[in-house]
Amino acid sequence: MGDSDNEYGSGSATQYGGVSQNTSISFDSGGSVSQSPSGEVRDITTANFMSAVIEDSSNQPILVDFWAPWCNPCKQLTPILEKAVAKTAGKVKLVKMDIEAHPEVAGQMGIQSIPAVVAFVNGRPADAFMGVQTETEIAAFIEKLAGPSEPDQSKLMLEEAAKLAASGATAEAANLYAAILQAEPDNLVALAGLGQLYLRDNNVDAVRGLISGLSEEQCTTLEIASLATALELAEQAESVGDFQDLQNAVDADPDNYQVRFDLAIALNGACKREEAADHLLEIIKKNSGWNDEAARKQLLQFFEAWGMTDEHTVAARRKLSAILFS
Repeated sequence: MGDSDNEYGSGSATQYGGVSQNTSISFDSGGSVSQSPSGEVRDITTANFMSAVIEDSSNQPILVDFWAPWCNPCKQLTPILEKAVAKTAGKVKLVKMDIEAHPEVAGQMGIQSIPAVVAFVNGRPADAFMGVQTETEIAAFIEKLAGPSEPDQSKLMLEEAAKLAASGATAEAANLYAAILQAEPDNLVALAGLGQLYLRDNNVDAVRGLISGLSEEQCTTLEIASLATALELAEQAESVGDFQDLQNAVDADPDNYQVRFDLAIALNGACKREEAADHLLEIIKKNSGWNDEAARKQLLQFFEAWGMTDEHTVAARRKLSAILFS
């Protein structure tokens, strides 16, 4: 089938075998359609395909998710699809068709691999994709059909909270994070943001409380892993004592690497990131192999806790590269 016969548009229908403009798909109308609790996703059959997809797509685009119970990629894709469709606030509908129980439609459309998602508009296939896609890719796919979705309010609140935290307005930022968590208790970005604010106040017990109830899977996410690393560093800072005493000891003996190492940890606990990194870099510059490269390893842990886009991480990484490759 050439591109001129491709009802999906270039680039996607060839994966399916396609449906030519002369193809006639006939289905009996009727049959019950079960509504999911979310109000967004329906399981359809061959019997109600005409009413649920062909006819209903004159009101808004209908995405048909062709899947099967044995298909693990299908199970990965479905929640991503559901989330993306929910953000359209009813502008797009999603239905699911089990091709094992109801193979006729997929067969007539030439679908050869699943998961496969076909978008119907005004009774006709308008676009399609095959395989698991990212949230960004699916959002772009839906936007082509229905225009931009409504703004994600929690995302806007997270962005505002991050700006407030960066400007030093920690109380206002904490209130925003708390509001998000009240509406979305599993929002790990908000939870991590609130935890970082607790650490600024040296409230390590509060951070332990935030993390303690999380599942193993949640703890592996980037946000929570970063928070856990920051908590570990804060606990280390508690154990090394006051950084001014350590600074005096370093001034007295600049080559005492252990004291300088402890000073770096204490400075980090006091949110003096640049100074903390510089002390570790000084150790690496003078004796990179000291204590089994402890300074380099500690610096990398700082980077993980601060975030790879943090200005102090970026600056220290440049300095580290200059030392290692000079």
